[in-house]
This record gives sequence, C-alpha cells and structure tokens, in this order.
Amino acid sequence: MSPRNPAEDLRAIAFCLERALEPTYRVKAFRTAADVVARTPPEELSYRAADGTLTELDGLGKVTALVVTESLDGQEPVYLRRVRTLGETPVAEGGRALRAALRGDCHTHSDWSDGGSPIEEMARAARALGHEYVVLTDHSPRLTVARGLSPERLREQLEVVAALNETLAAEAAAGTAPAFRILTGIEVDILLDGSLDQEPELLAELDLVVASVHSKLRMPREEMTARMVAAISNPHTDVLGHCTGRQVLGHGRGGKGRPESEFDPDVVFAACARFDVAVEVNSRPERLDPPKRLLRLAVEAGCRIAIDTDAHAPGQLDWQGIGCERGYLCGVQPDRVVNSWSAVDLLTWTGRPPAAAG
Repeated sequence: MSPRNPAEDLRAIAFCLERALEPTYRVKAFRTAADVVARTPPEELSYRAADGTLTELDGLGKVTALVVTESLDGQEPVYLRRVRTLGETPVAEGGRALRAALRGDCHTHSDWSDGGSPIEEMARAARALGHEYVVLTDHSPRLTVARGLSPERLREQLEVVAALNETLAAEAAAGTAPAFRILTGIEVDILLDGSLDQEPELLAELDLVVASVHSKLRMPREEMTARMVAAISNPHTDVLGHCTGRQVLGHGRGGKGRPESEFDPDVVFAACARFDVAVEVNSRPERLDPPKRLLRLAVEAGCRIAIDTDAHAPGQLDWQGIGCERGYLCGVQPDRVVNSWSAVDLLTWTGRPPAAAG
C-alpha cells in the first residue's frame, strides 16, 4: 500500500476545480473537507473509513468521504484522476519556455479582500508550482465590493506576512521545503484624477504596487488616457494592471463580457516605457488583457512586462501558462519580463533594498 495524504488529495481536487473556474460551492466542499481531515487524528480517520462513518464528520459528504477512503487505501482517488487535467490549457513550446523562465507572480489576492483562500494557502500553492516568490496584492479601500484594505488593515496584513515569511524561511533552513518568500504589495485603484487609492507613505513601504482602473471604465478616451498616464507617472506605481479592463467572458460561467476601455495606447505605453512601469499580461481566462494587438504595441514601445495570474484562489495560480502563450505570440522576451527575475533583482527594480528579499 503506497502512502497517500487524504487532505492533500482533497486540496488537489479543489486546485483543479479552481483552475477550471468551476463553481465556488464545489471548490469549497473539497477545501472544507481537507481542513476537517487535516484536523482529525489519523487513527480516527482510519477507523471511520473502515466503519463507513466518515460522513458523520461535519464537513464530509459522500463524495469527499469516498476520496478519503480511497486515499487511505493507498489509491489515487477516482475523482482526482477525473479532474487532474481539468482547466489545463495547451501551450506552444515557446510559451512553455517563457513559463519556465518565470520565478514568481506579481498579482495575487487572498481572503483579506476578494480572494477565497488564506495568505498562507496561496503562498504554499505558489511554492508547490515552483515559484520562488509571490506578490500579495489585495485591493485598496475604494473597491468596497472587493473588501478593499484600509490603511489599518493593510498594516495588519504586513505583520501577518512578516510572520509567515519567518515560518517559510525556517522550513527552507530545515531543508523541508525550497526557499520562498511572500512579497508585500497591493492592487491599488487608479482614481478618476489618476491618483492612487492608498496613503503614499504606506505605498512606499510595499515591495510592489500594481495600479489598475476598476471604475468609470467607459469614460472618454482622452480622459482615460490622462488618468492612466497620471497613475503611471506616480513614483509608487510598478505595474499597470489589466489595462483595458475588458472581460471576454463574464465572471464565472455564462456571464456577460465587458468591452475594452478606450485610451491612446501609444501615449500610455510610451509613458510606461519612460517611467519604467511594467505592462501586465493578465492571464485570467475571462480577461486575457491586454488584447494581442495592444500587447504587440507595448512590446514595440519597449515596455517591461509582468505576466501575472490575478489569482483569487490557489488553483488559479496555474493560469500563468495562458499569459505566457499570449506573450510568446506577441514577441515578449524573457529578459523583459520582471517576474523572470530573482526577488532581489525585482526589489532592486521597484526601489526596495536588495536585503529585503531575504
């Protein structure tokens, strides 16, 4: 009998479902079951599996109990085999090479704003994918629908991240896991006048700032251009997030899409090149932002690029291949991608002391 970890098998199923944008309730069922199993003594799990009473544990149903039983028997659960390739996207060789060059992800969310999982769970999933770091970029206060972080909550989050980094560093020092670090950040709203929706002093403390437009997406082209350029020229901005704001699909399944914001791409990308702000390739399948025609313009303008997932759940961290495929098709070279760099080099670029990379 080959040993398996039933909690990890349940989390692997949830990961695959998240990657495929399956309904949240399905994902939650497996993550909840994983937490219950992880808290239950192994002896009790084995007894209940043999006795057929796993479903008496609060949080386990017939499907999740079967996964646990098969896992305890040393078998790969049938459900896991069924979903293992769910949501995987074929990537051309050039896209795979670009993905292999990436060392981190500069745009991710946790349950501190509108993500679905704790910071630690997101970090461990990123590490398992081979990342050396992940930038935590929860939303800023103006985006109340996404539980944006007030200055006080953001400061509290920085303390939580510091403690988690100590734990991750200890695991690496003990040789039980590869070196990994959570970098501090924010996805800050670009306000109507182009200012950033967070205290400047607090933005200066963060490792990386993604600036994105989330409101008044249909404003006139000239006004949107001026708004974006003002944000790009802000010394705290490092990455311009999902620049058109489009959605080729609605959130989840069956929703309506959203058209692109209108702005002058020549002016905006020239500003990104001048102020050394990276243009994000947002890998979310409902965004695929910027469109390829605009990404080619950004490459031609000499902009740096960040290929990010904008992940709101652990399984979505595996979407980077989608962005890498689009980047490869538009001529993005690995040396122009900021998250192909080490944490030290990334923090040097954003103006943080190299020592901060740990």
